[in-house]
Amino acid sequence: MADIDTLPPPVNVNNTQTQKKKKKKKKAATKSTTPETTSTAAEVQQGEEEEEEESRPINETEKANFEQNEEEEEGEATGTGNGTGDAQSTAAKKKKKKKKPAQKQKQTKDDDFDLPPLPTQKEEPKSKKNKNKSSSNDNNNSGNEPSKKEQVVFLTEPLVQTIQKLGNWPPNPKQTSPPTVPVAKQFVGVRYPVGEIQEYRDDNTYRTTSAEKRELERLNHESILEDVRQAAEVHRQVRRYAQSIIKPGIKLIDMCEKIEDSVRTLIQENGLKAGLAFPTGCSINHVAAHYSPNKGDNTVLQYGDVMKVDFGTHIEGRIIDCAFTVAFDPQYDNLLQAVKDATNTGIKTAGIDVRLCDIGEAIQEVMESYEVEINKKIYPVKAVRNLNGHSIRPYSIHGGGKSIPIVKGGEAKKMEEGEFFAIETFGSTGKGYVREDMECSHYMKNFDVGHIPIRLPRAKSLLQHIDQNFGTLAFCRRWLDRAGQNMYLMGLKSLCDNGIVSSYPPLCDIKGSYVAQYEHTIYLRPTCKEVLSRGDDY
Repeated sequence: MADIDTLPPPVNVNNTQTQKKKKKKKKAATKSTTPETTSTAAEVQQGEEEEEEESRPINETEKANFEQNEEEEEGEATGTGNGTGDAQSTAAKKKKKKKKPAQKQKQTKDDDFDLPPLPTQKEEPKSKKNKNKSSSNDNNNSGNEPSKKEQVVFLTEPLVQTIQKLGNWPPNPKQTSPPTVPVAKQFVGVRYPVGEIQEYRDDNTYRTTSAEKRELERLNHESILEDVRQAAEVHRQVRRYAQSIIKPGIKLIDMCEKIEDSVRTLIQENGLKAGLAFPTGCSINHVAAHYSPNKGDNTVLQYGDVMKVDFGTHIEGRIIDCAFTVAFDPQYDNLLQAVKDATNTGIKTAGIDVRLCDIGEAIQEVMESYEVEINKKIYPVKAVRNLNGHSIRPYSIHGGGKSIPIVKGGEAKKMEEGEFFAIETFGSTGKGYVREDMECSHYMKNFDVGHIPIRLPRAKSLLQHIDQNFGTLAFCRRWLDRAGQNMYLMGLKSLCDNGIVSSYPPLCDIKGSYVAQYEHTIYLRPTCKEVLSRGDDY
């Protein structure tokens, strides 16, 4: 490709251009010597720019334009013009025609190098731009509308899991991500989704078809079921969202707050009538349960961690207690599968008139049939023998006085019609026995505590806050911080020492071990058992 500077100049046109250049210089010299007209700095600069434009090479189109200009100037010289008006119009034409070649020269340069044309964008008027800017500033300052990055989208696509041993979620076009639509508004005029129905076995098979039991269920259980099914649907939608944001690198305190804020939104939190049943647990690795980060805890989830996510919801005190295990490394698959199968076995075995010790025996048999290879070392999966499932009563997560063991032995008490149970199992690669350790975060006011005189003023004010906001439901220190409670640790200790509030420190197996957990809430209806918290994930 020839260099633009080495091209031969066109014939005649450059001569004309040189003559015009000389004429302009003479005119400029005459104007500068005449005292009547003095050029300003802007006019001098404009003259220099016009000289630079004239000194550059031109193409064929420009050649034609110059020839046309010469013809017009010759016509004016012969007297075809109309006086002053024609002279002014001719000067305007010259000025206009001199600006065009500069644009064409730029296009010619691009063409010579075979460059693709640049995309052009229409410029908005300044007034419109300013209007858009002001409106965007108003939106940012108002805080009512989310920015483009924070705008929610509806869940029209299924959620494909990155967490091991969890199923995929189907689309939910009624909900957004993050979830912002309350569950009550998604089911206006229709019933809440029914959980998984399992029929009773052995001597209780008649209940499935009994007209008497069906009528009893309709009369006494419908209102209870609607409340608890709403709480279960909130739990499902929130844990779907949780499973979409839980990734290696997330801060546990941020994760917990996002989960809890979502519950408050979807359940339309209303004091003791609806809200969180207990804090979000995120126990990692050898920590089995009851760990939630306190203020200032910046623990971050790692790829090789095994984390138990456990949170609860309630409507009118009807509690849904449900938990799952997060693991990204497939080497933990057998550990997770063992605990999941054990939990499902416990659910399958449970029923009216079933002894609690029989459920524990069935759970242990299934769980301890597994082993897991971690870092090229094989570990047997052990059921954690001092952790249990439990019965649930209104506003009492461990109410009812019945514990479901996950090992052989235990009480011979029987399950009864109309009871709620949390079937939860824990499998460990360690000793299979947990002890209290680490800083406490979980607390709960004792259900049957009577009036106890308190001397410490801070303890009195803290107890009043607990009664108004949590009642006998579990709470954590983060919730006290969120409510604006300050300097409360001494008062909290006083309440624990007086037996009004109980502390629940984290429960840990030996360090270096890994513990997994799965949990569901079931309801023993007169005709069948319903797994209320069952979802597409587990």
